[in-house]
Amino acid sequence: MARTKLPPTIRQRRLGTELRRLREQADLNATEAGALLGSSQSRVSSIESGSYAVSADRVRSMARAYGCTDQPLVDALAGMTGGRTRGWWDEYREILPAGMLDMAELEHHARSMRIACVIHLPGLLQTLDHARAIINSVEPPLAPHEVEHRVSYRLKRQAVIHGERPKPLTAIIHEAALRMDFGGRAVARAQLEHLLTMSEHDHIKVLVIPFGSGTFPSSGQPVVHLTGEVEHLDTVELDTDHGSEFLDTQPQLARYRTTLDRMETLTLEKQASRDMIRRIALDI
Repeated sequence: MARTKLPPTIRQRRLGTELRRLREQADLNATEAGALLGSSQSRVSSIESGSYAVSADRVRSMARAYGCTDQPLVDALAGMTGGRTRGWWDEYREILPAGMLDMAELEHHARSMRIACVIHLPGLLQTLDHARAIINSVEPPLAPHEVEHRVSYRLKRQAVIHGERPKPLTAIIHEAALRMDFGGRAVARAQLEHLLTMSEHDHIKVLVIPFGSGTFPSSGQPVVHLTGEVEHLDTVELDTDHGSEFLDTQPQLARYRTTLDRMETLTLEKQASRDMIRRIALDI
């Protein structure tokens, strides 16, 4: 039986998207680009779709042909090349939606992360019991084995903030999320105590927006900003009812950087945030 070719990863697709943007900025169509590169229109299109593995040297050649002089960007794009690399998330490929696997891959390669949550706590900071309670509440209900797959996946994602080289994480959390009673009082209290423990790490900053802060620039959906090797390669993920939505155009990135900056100005300082979390935990 022939081996099925795996679809391109989100990292491969992003590389192709950026190469296409460079080509379009050079006012070249795929046929013209292929002629400049000694290739074909179909090969250029395959590279841009992420379905054809491209070498670092080829990326640099394409950047030169397109007149790109942003060397840090070119170096970062060259670093995204090569064949499809399997990650731990691939064991879930036939089990979970593709967007979930894309998120794990983005977190794996990000330099740092900033998350804003209004109703739910960040998945990277959830306990097992809290995660199970959240996943059990989705509509339509999941089968027990589907719940356990998603719980184990969520906990494995947390490896990015542990270990020898943990990723810096800033979590902007509205007070409403701290007061949600998912899983009952014991689960909620244990979750807040875990949040306090995690906030003691130097690379993790937990900041609370209190009810008294008034309005803030957010629709309420969780927002995750993942930084790339250069700012141009950042990604924003919106956690929507229909799954993850990934944004990577420069206007979109600028908008959400500003939104998160404004939300962060409404938070309590780190110690004051910890004090509020502790008070809420005691009240439960």
